[in-house]
Amino acid sequence: MATTTDYDAPREQTTDEDSLEELQERRASQTSQTLDGDDGDPTQYPVVDIELLDEELTVDVVPMQLDEFRCDGCFLVRHRAQRAAPDRAVCIDCC
Repeated sequence: MATTTDYDAPREQTTDEDSLEELQERRASQTSQTLDGDDGDPTQYPVVDIELLDEELTVDVVPMQLDEFRCDGCFLVRHRAQRAAPDRAVCIDCC
């Protein structure tokens, strides 16, 4: 059986919590330690194992055939056998 929680009830204060000033000082010291080694220059990192090709990518675009339809759910071109209903342009995956 689930117990109910009264979210409007006042919360109890615990004494082991850090003060706001202590948290801000701790955060400032942590960020200064992590940012000391980073000068922000992205050109200092060498590019390794990347082959740059001057080739163009060519793709033949085939127009939609008479036995195909574009699904209104996933916007993919599907064969008419994958239509969920004859009166709707939705495939069986999106239905």
